[in-house]
Amino acid sequence: MFSQATPATAPAGRHAAPIRARLLLPGLALLLLAAILIGSGAGAVRIPAMTVLEILLHKAGLGNGLGFEPQQAAILWAIRLPRVVLGVLVGAALGLAGASMQGLFRNPLADPGLIGVSAGASLAAVAAIVLEARLLAALPGLPALGFYLLPLAAFAGACTVTLLVYQLAKENGRAVVSTMLLAGIAINALAGSITGLLTYLATDEQLRSVTFWGLGSLGKASWPAVLALTFFLAGPLLWLPRLGKALNLLALGEHQAVHLGQPVGSLKRQLIGLSTLAVGASVAMTGSIGFLGLVVPHLVRLLAGADHRRVLPGSALGGAAVLVLADTLARTLVVPAELPIGILTALLGTPAFLWILLREKRLRHS
Repeated sequence: MFSQATPATAPAGRHAAPIRARLLLPGLALLLLAAILIGSGAGAVRIPAMTVLEILLHKAGLGNGLGFEPQQAAILWAIRLPRVVLGVLVGAALGLAGASMQGLFRNPLADPGLIGVSAGASLAAVAAIVLEARLLAALPGLPALGFYLLPLAAFAGACTVTLLVYQLAKENGRAVVSTMLLAGIAINALAGSITGLLTYLATDEQLRSVTFWGLGSLGKASWPAVLALTFFLAGPLLWLPRLGKALNLLALGEHQAVHLGQPVGSLKRQLIGLSTLAVGASVAMTGSIGFLGLVVPHLVRLLAGADHRRVLPGSALGGAAVLVLADTLARTLVVPAELPIGILTALLGTPAFLWILLREKRLRHS
C-alpha cells in the first residue's frame, strides 16, 4: 500500500535518485523499440529487424527499396505495423491509466476497473452484440455505423458508468475517493449481473462473439482503427504524464496537497476523466485486456520509486512494450491459430500479481 509518509517529495527523495531509477525511462524506451521490431518481424513470413527498418525508411522516402521484397513491404505495412501501433497505443493507455488510478487511490493494487470503466464497457458491448437485431429495428440509422457499432457502444458504456460513479461519490461538490471506491464496487456488481443475464439470453453465435470480445484481441487492427483510436487517446497520453508532480503532492494527503496549492478537486476530475477516456477507448477497440493496468505500474514503481514523474511515463512505455510482446506471442505460439491476448496477459499477469502480494506481505513483516 502507499504510505502518506513515503511520497517522492519526502526528504529522503531529495538525494540523488538511484541509477536504476534514472535509467528506467531510457531502458523502457529501448525495450519498446525492440518489441516493435520483434512484433513487426515475427509471423508466418519472417521479416528481419534490419529489413523492417529498411522498409520504414523507404516509406519515409529515405531508402532505395532494394533491400527487401515487395511481399515483405506489403505484409509489414498492411498487416503487421497497424497491429503493432495499435498495441503500442492500447498498452500505453492501459498502463498510464492504471498508474493514474493507483496514484489517485494511493493504493498500488488499484486499477481503472475499480470505478467501473471496464464493467461499463463490457455491459454495453455485450448488449450491442445480443440486442443488435432489436437495436437495428428500433434505430434505422444504426446500420450506417457498421463495424463501429460495437466500439462506440463499449466507449459509451464506459463513460456512462464512470459518470454515474462520480456523481454518486460527490459530496458538497467534491468527489470523495472512498465513496467512489464503494460506488464502483456496487456498480461493477450490477453491471456484471446484467452482463451475465444478457449472456444467458444470447444465441450460440452471439455467445461466441461475446466470449471472443471479452478475451481481448488486436486482430481487427487497421490504419483507420489506429487513426480513430489515436483521436481519443492523444489527450490522455499527452496530458496524464504532466500530472506527476500533482500526484506526488496528493500522496501527502488531500489536506496537505490543498495547503501546498494543489487544487485537489480539479486533479481528481482530470485523472478520472482522462483515465476513463483512455481505458474506454482502448477496451472499445480491442476488448478486455486484464492485468496490464494493474501489474505494469506496480513493477515500474518498484524500479523507479514513488515519484510519479517517472512512474507515469514509465508505465506508458512499459505497458506498450508488454502488450506488443504479448500480442507477438499470442499470434505465433499456436500458428496458424491465434490466442486471445487476454488469456496470455492473465497467464503472465497472475503470477506477477501474486509475487507483488507476497512481496508486500514480506515487507510488512520484516
